[in-house]
Amino acid sequence: MPKVKTKSSAKKRFKLSGSGKIRRKHAFKSHILTKKSTKRKRNLTKMGVVHESDEGRVKDMLRI
Repeated sequence: MPKVKTKSSAKKRFKLSGSGKIRRKHAFKSHILTKKSTKRKRNLTKMGVVHESDEGRVKDMLRI
């Protein structure tokens, strides 16, 4: 039986925190930045946490 490979796209998008939660980046930080407030852009830079309803799918993609 061959090994099950990790999805390479998921490997690039998600990281595990020390406590085992799955971290992700925020969307809407790539373009049309002039109309967004500085506070909003700063908060989009920080890492978020994957919602618990999506956690199973992400773990399956990462083969955790």
